[in-house]
Amino acid sequence: MSYHRRADCRGCGNTDLVEFLSLGPTPLANSNLRDLSEAEDEASYPLDLFFCPKCSLVQILDVVSPDVLFRDYIYVTGTSDTIAEHNVEYARALAESENLGADDLVIEVASNDGSLLRAFQAHGVRTLGIEPATNIAKIATAAGVETVNEFFDADRGRMVRESHGPARVVIGNNVFAHVDEPADFLVGCRNVLGDGGVCSIEVPYLGDLLERREFDTVYHEHLSYFSVTALMHLYERAGLYIERVQPVSVHGGSIRILARPAVNGATHSPEVVALARQEAADGLCDAQRYHEFARGVAKTRDLLLRMLQRWKQNGASVAAYGAPAKGNTLLNYCGITTDLLPYTVDRSPLKVGLYTPGAHLPILPVSALVERQPDYVLILAWNFAEEIARQQDEYFRNGGRFAVPVPEPRILMDR
Repeated sequence: MSYHRRADCRGCGNTDLVEFLSLGPTPLANSNLRDLSEAEDEASYPLDLFFCPKCSLVQILDVVSPDVLFRDYIYVTGTSDTIAEHNVEYARALAESENLGADDLVIEVASNDGSLLRAFQAHGVRTLGIEPATNIAKIATAAGVETVNEFFDADRGRMVRESHGPARVVIGNNVFAHVDEPADFLVGCRNVLGDGGVCSIEVPYLGDLLERREFDTVYHEHLSYFSVTALMHLYERAGLYIERVQPVSVHGGSIRILARPAVNGATHSPEVVALARQEAADGLCDAQRYHEFARGVAKTRDLLLRMLQRWKQNGASVAAYGAPAKGNTLLNYCGITTDLLPYTVDRSPLKVGLYTPGAHLPILPVSALVERQPDYVLILAWNFAEEIARQQDEYFRNGGRFAVPVPEPRILMDR
């Protein structure tokens, strides 16, 4: 079965959940079309957000099979300069803090094209990737990163430890939100770690999502949206304690959670407990905060449509930049099609020549910006807006202007 709706919270099993935002029936965010004739068979699924008043986990309940979502994948981490810089610093920080050496094993779950593990290889450690997307795993292997082409769970963690030995570091970047059974995933991390090992996971932070009105980061791959409060509950279930939570600027605001096996009565650090208390004071444990967020999302939609319609009425030429998953949530929720945005451009060769799901914008190479010189470009990949504006300096110098859609649509005055 490729789709089902959960009846309970994946964090604690509670069945009394609060729905606060419906983004409508939406096609899968990475299901780009090869030809417009495929639109006849394009499937859509509910995209509704729920809050659990028991453990504070925010989540969607409509679950599409991981085999459908991830076995053949088109997002490649190696195409972003921002992520490349992030990877180098990430590897350096962990190599130094954990005093990693040649005998130490670093494992990354959902290792994509191996970009992050290659940064660790520069520090002389052993690496192993675990990546379910067959096409992406082949890219990583060809680049010299040993990769297991499988999904990850508690059993896989045991199997990897048996075949490769215990890990000093296990990493999960932007994968934890994809997992329908997050506690089981964490048990897998616990199983593969050796004594004194560390589990380092990065997730988009719920507080930033709410504050910056990042509703477009909601799509079917992202099943959960994490606060520190919700993470504490999940890590306790898995036999891990959170040692430190660090803010990370990527992907619109993320956090890096460093955790270790909870042996000898170890518990979450006082600074982590203090973060959870602050979340409660900020309303992240109260359903009212989420209803306020939903009203803000509707305001953003109305303002964005008004801006695009004004550009059209004034005869301005318009395009979009990027074909990210988040962009497809935004386009479909707002009802934006080629009538308001004739096309988008993207750096990924895996996306160029395709059409975005639902909205059906043709995806052109980035060179089209200078060739066509539209008056305005709406950056759908707004988390890379600074990088994009810098790379497209020629378009800007020729009089083009960039805009971003969230938290409220605005034109970027400086590149």
